[in-house]
Amino acid sequence: MAVNKVLLIGNVGRDPEVRYINNETRVANFTLATTDRGFTTRAGAVVPEKTEWHNIVLWRGLAEVAEKYVRKGSKVFIEGKITNRSYEDKTGIKRYITEILAENLELLDRRQNSQDGSYGEQVPPPINDNGGYQQQSYAPQQPAYSAPAAPAQEVDTYSEPEENSDLPF
Repeated sequence: MAVNKVLLIGNVGRDPEVRYINNETRVANFTLATTDRGFTTRAGAVVPEKTEWHNIVLWRGLAEVAEKYVRKGSKVFIEGKITNRSYEDKTGIKRYITEILAENLELLDRRQNSQDGSYGEQVPPPINDNGGYQQQSYAPQQPAYSAPAAPAQEVDTYSEPEENSDLPF
């Protein structure tokens, strides 16, 4: 079994670049910065903060949302998988690139309203890579504590193993 899953929360480094393949399939690309905080060890050594840059690729419905709502500086959550590909640049040199193929996108901050500077505009709910909106489940509010109606009775579920058991241990 293999798992290829990436979860990222970071800030968008540039506005999404959107293009169309075959005049109908939308693809968006942008960079995402994730930063590990700096710290000081117990021995007094200072470890500086470190920023990693990720190339994000979104298709179809996710690309449409990115085109409409994602801007440089937006804080987003990306769920996807790592992909590697190669291409030849203009000079004929073979180049390799690692990308995150997004399967889910969540906008974590509200867009700023350009007219009055407020943050009142609603952002869309998270969507999946099929272009459909994810179902958001809201569990009913449970009280923080409720006393049990009757005291719980202990049940003894342990039993001695049979001597003729065919288990090897």
